[in-house]
Amino acid sequence: MKKRLIAIGAVILVAAAAAGGYAWYRGHQVTAPTELTLYGNVDIRQVSLAFDASGRISEMNVDEGQVVEPGQVLAKLDTRTLELQAKQAAAQIGVQEQTLLKLKRGNRPQEIAEARSQMLAYEAQLTKAKQDLERANNLWNAPGGHAISTQNYDAAKSAERVASQNLVNAQKAYELMKIGPRVEDIRSAESSLAAAKANLELLNHEISLGTLKSPDAAIVRSRLLQPGDMASAAKPVYTLALTSPKWVRVYVNEKDLGNVKPGMTASVVTDTHPNTPIEGTVGYISSVSEFTPKTVETPDLRSSLVYEVRVIVKDPKGDLRLGQPATVKINLNSKGAEIPASTAAAVSQVPDTPPSAAPAAN
Repeated sequence: MKKRLIAIGAVILVAAAAAGGYAWYRGHQVTAPTELTLYGNVDIRQVSLAFDASGRISEMNVDEGQVVEPGQVLAKLDTRTLELQAKQAAAQIGVQEQTLLKLKRGNRPQEIAEARSQMLAYEAQLTKAKQDLERANNLWNAPGGHAISTQNYDAAKSAERVASQNLVNAQKAYELMKIGPRVEDIRSAESSLAAAKANLELLNHEISLGTLKSPDAAIVRSRLLQPGDMASAAKPVYTLALTSPKWVRVYVNEKDLGNVKPGMTASVVTDTHPNTPIEGTVGYISSVSEFTPKTVETPDLRSSLVYEVRVIVKDPKGDLRLGQPATVKINLNSKGAEIPASTAAAVSQVPDTPPSAAPAAN
């Protein structure tokens, strides 16, 4: 009986030890993190807009603080001189088109008939001139002496030569009229028309350069010139802060870098709205570290490296202000999703900007 009690006690002790060991193991077991908290700011992407042409500003349509849409007209130059030149060029195109059309259609039957009539008239003149010359020859060679003056005789010979040459010219003109315009003349007219159209296109392009439009959705940060000022390509007119797409720029250290993937979901909160998280998605992870030491030798130094991460946010209400501090919590259990090509391109094209201080990650 005593041995049986000892055996039962031993079993109880072993079971208690096993339970205690399991409890200790569960209490000290390292679990994989499910969330990564990072700190950063809503990114400011600023663009300075200037006219591509020089001229006097006639319109300034927006003021500082206004929200502008893509393609919205912000300012205009005085282009009245160019517009008058464009009208003149358009009229010249009309003249060139009619000239080319006339050449391609050839000569009208009435014009050909007129040229033939002119040729027949010169034939009649030549016939009369020859008859007059024949009479003059007979008088000049009369048996009793010259029955015509030298002056009249020379005039008859000259009239015959002139009539003969006029007939030759009329015959050539008639043949050319029947053949029509030369290919070279048509090509020359076509080239003149093309040059006139190119001139009008150039003027219209110069007129379009007098309109300054917003390249994207943005907020006007600065209005630098006023109506009446002279503008040029070297003088910015407006400074815009782009708002689409909007993202938060945060930094992750090297040990957490492998846990963050593009497309992971995230929530963004600010001190202004701490209880109203905004949905976000990891859109870009830099391949270049910030604050890299000249020589990286120890794990301690390597762990101090940080990498830029851009979290794209959905902010339809416009709660996030550009440059505003924000806290980002990335869901490490979420699967990376494909980012729209246009958004990914916009996010990745912005150059990395080293921060003034290395934000920490919790």
